[in-house]
Amino acid sequence: MTLLAVVGVVTIGSGNASASATYGRFSVSGCGMPSTPVDTWTRWGNYKTVIALDGLRATSDISGWRRDTRVQRIADSGVNVIQPVGGLASFYTDWEAASPANKIGYRYRWTCRLDTIVRELDARGLAVGPLGKYALMGISMGGNAAMVYGAYHRQRVSHVFSMSGYLNLSAPTMREAVRLALIDAGIGAGVGPFSADAMWGPPWSDRWTRNDALVQLPRMRGMKIRIGSGSATWGPHNADAVASVKGTPLEVVSLAQTRSFEVAAALQGIPVTTDFPSVGTHTWGYWEDMVWHAKKSGWFRDR
Repeated sequence: MTLLAVVGVVTIGSGNASASATYGRFSVSGCGMPSTPVDTWTRWGNYKTVIALDGLRATSDISGWRRDTRVQRIADSGVNVIQPVGGLASFYTDWEAASPANKIGYRYRWTCRLDTIVRELDARGLAVGPLGKYALMGISMGGNAAMVYGAYHRQRVSHVFSMSGYLNLSAPTMREAVRLALIDAGIGAGVGPFSADAMWGPPWSDRWTRNDALVQLPRMRGMKIRIGSGSATWGPHNADAVASVKGTPLEVVSLAQTRSFEVAAALQGIPVTTDFPSVGTHTWGYWEDMVWHAKKSGWFRDR
């Protein structure tokens, strides 16, 4: 049985419809993994709840969304924000096995963990709105994960939003790129390399296509789908030159993959909304802008 524990609550407002949001944190366990903290910003009367997934280098103490953006402020005006903490190099998926040669000695089971989080949100009455379903959004690694999890969990997810995601992971060269990214992320975090084979099996395994957002696009028909990517041109959020240099080629690839997804959706007659700003690299400031664009456009509302 899943263990749920409230580990801290701070009230920002009084909890009525005109007040600011209330911050809280709970933890979920089970799925053969250590417990996962989940940060929440909620307000009575909000019309939607969005779960925000992190990127490849997610840390175990705080979500990148909380550390590097202020998207939780959308909870003050209609959209509850849920931020699971952790998921380093996980693609928020259930892995085949524990990754050898690194210090994480358990098998990632992030699909199971997201299921647990959704059940806890249900228990807290956060499946708000006429559909009683959640929005799911993510950046980079979390962009693909948001689309794939949503595609397989339509009964609980109505909206999916990828920002700078890699949406065709079984395309030529992408399996190799993911393999290198997992190795680099693990070494960079000091836990040792992650193995792509431990995640979805060898490159010929059908788990690669089952976790490919473009391939699974037909499963999303009828959902609200939003995709976005920057142009890989520097702009106002590129103050850190080193990070910008590293992020530019990443955005080139995510832009190509996101455009491919857009074309595939058009060919299949599946509506999507898009956000392709004239500037933007693989940087949190641009992703925060995309969330506000979505909010102001009314995308988070149920039909």
